[in-house]
Amino acid sequence: MGKSLKRFWKLLGPGFVTGAADDDPSGIATYSQTGAMFGLGQLWLVLFSYPFMVAVQEMCGRIGLVTGKGLAGVIRKYYSRRVLAIAVLLLIAANVINIGADLGAMAASLQLLVPVSFAGLLCGITAFTLLLQIFVPYPRYARFLKYLALALIAYIITALFVTENWPVVFKALVTPHIEFSREFLFNIAAFLGTTISPYLFFWQADEEVEEELVHHKLRWMGKGVPKIFSSDVRKMRADTIIGMLFSNVITFFIILTVAGTVGVAGTTGIATASDAAEALRPVAGDFAFLLFALGIVATGLLAIPILAGSAGYAVAEAFGWKEGLGKRFGQAAGFYIVIALATLAGLFVNFSDIPAITLLYYAAMLNGVLAPPLLIIILFIGNNSRILGNRTNGFFSNVLGIIITVAMSIVGIATIASLFI
Repeated sequence: MGKSLKRFWKLLGPGFVTGAADDDPSGIATYSQTGAMFGLGQLWLVLFSYPFMVAVQEMCGRIGLVTGKGLAGVIRKYYSRRVLAIAVLLLIAANVINIGADLGAMAASLQLLVPVSFAGLLCGITAFTLLLQIFVPYPRYARFLKYLALALIAYIITALFVTENWPVVFKALVTPHIEFSREFLFNIAAFLGTTISPYLFFWQADEEVEEELVHHKLRWMGKGVPKIFSSDVRKMRADTIIGMLFSNVITFFIILTVAGTVGVAGTTGIATASDAAEALRPVAGDFAFLLFALGIVATGLLAIPILAGSAGYAVAEAFGWKEGLGKRFGQAAGFYIVIALATLAGLFVNFSDIPAITLLYYAAMLNGVLAPPLLIIILFIGNNSRILGNRTNGFFSNVLGIIITVAMSIVGIATIASLFI
């Protein structure tokens, strides 16, 4: 049993970490808002989104694995640089807002537990995440992220404190429920924008390349073509399937916890993840509150480096700079400066007068605008034998990719239109 568990743990890599990072503090806020506002009415989105998450992230992982380049590097080499510039600018904007929301949620959650000022906690967390990214070598850093992902189990434990009518839960999970209201559509857009996020596309492709460097399949990031085997693709695919499953199981339990406690109590004003933790305390007890709050901090420590890192990879690849978390600061200064600037910009977002919930919605909208065109490019790359050789998309990858691209386009357009109606 011990050996089997070790083999399973060794199998987990970029796909697992990417899936866990999907449940970042801003994601937790979105899922908490879903449970508080609509109860179990949008629980079906957890099941609906899963195969699409797997299909999209598997394509991104395969692109990185086969080409030895990140997503931005592939777009730069084979497609329009104007398209790349627009994509990178939108990615940075969405990521900075997300980083800001995540840093704020972590500081607010810690403030519920320790008597330190919000500004002090915010600056301390920002400094800690920057030190991790810049000075910890990639192999050790990757292990840290993997273990940190396990903190999300706190949300499964929290849900055990909530009594649920499981037949009703199962029915809500498998039966789509639609309401034609601005709030309902906006929340679907926020849910999909949080679940199928552009920063995760860039991150997983680049981390597959980082893993190739660690295993000596590639000498330099973005240069040369790695020699890979079918077993490498199968391992990446299994890692991605498990990672996305883990992500959606956690999402399921967050919605369930909030819907079964805060939602039942009639509290709908969940603007941040820390609001959800605080609202949970009187109805589910101190232990559930503590687990929920600590989970927010842990997931933020996981997600912020990934948000900033994906921006660093995208900009470095767009300009042809040296990149990679496996390199020291002096070897890839531009890459690390972008990471630092994105993180610091996120810090300063918290000193603006923009409400936290508005920041989250802006981030979700930007993700919603960026995701469909990026998905189209990913589909083109995935079917291009000149780029991927015999590792191009299969039938189901294309079907799922096209469906989610159309669905996210429709929801995004409807959401933007609803702002002017």
